Amino acid sequence: MPDRVSVIIAEDDDLLRASLRELVDSDPGLLTVAEARDGGEAVAAADRLRPGVVLMDIRMPGTDGLAATAAICARHPATRVVVLTTFDLDEYVYEALRAGAAGFLLKNTPPAQIVRAIHVVHEGDAMLAPEVTRRMIAGLAERRPARATGAARFDALTERERDVVAAIVRGLSNEEIAAALFLSRATVKTYLSRLFVKVGVRDRTQLVILAYESGFVESLR
Repeated sequence: MPDRVSVIIAEDDDLLRASLRELVDSDPGLLTVAEARDGGEAVAAADRLRPGVVLMDIRMPGTDGLAATAAICARHPATRVVVLTTFDLDEYVYEALRAGAAGFLLKNTPPAQIVRAIHVVHEGDAMLAPEVTRRMIAGLAERRPARATGAARFDALTERERDVVAAIVRGLSNEEIAAALFLSRATVKTYLSRLFVKVGVRDRTQLVILAYESGFVESLR
């Protein structure tokens, strides 16, 4: 149905995949349109169906979830990927988000939060919960050399745009940014769209990564 968010579930465990489908379809605003047992099937399904959201396991046979995430995000910018995994290793988080994922959740995340994540990322926000995810991204980025060229991308930002970047780095949602900066949600979305163009990123997750990698975060403290 046109008013429901279409979802592809990519998971090689049959029982878990069925459970995720039941969870997704239990929400009146969501609809599972395809299932995939590996990354290759997920990419093919995304090419065919152009879903709103893909729930993506990382460790799958053949093409893994990281490669599939990168392919889907490159081919279909409007499709949002939420990575679900039992592995919370730093590199998995970092590489999944660098590949274009809009969220990273462990498979033991409460069902209600998984459903919420689908809605949140579909609306253009990022789901970087729990807090440890943001901490790991920051820690990894700080251990990598700063990229001067990346920092230069932020030079043209206005003071207000820098405030918005600072709020995004803190992990605030659009609603929370609006409240903190005394803006409407529509105005926040306008700022975000402008920021993405100015800095040259596809979404807020990529903006956070660039802010850390380039060392720009240090200027916000």
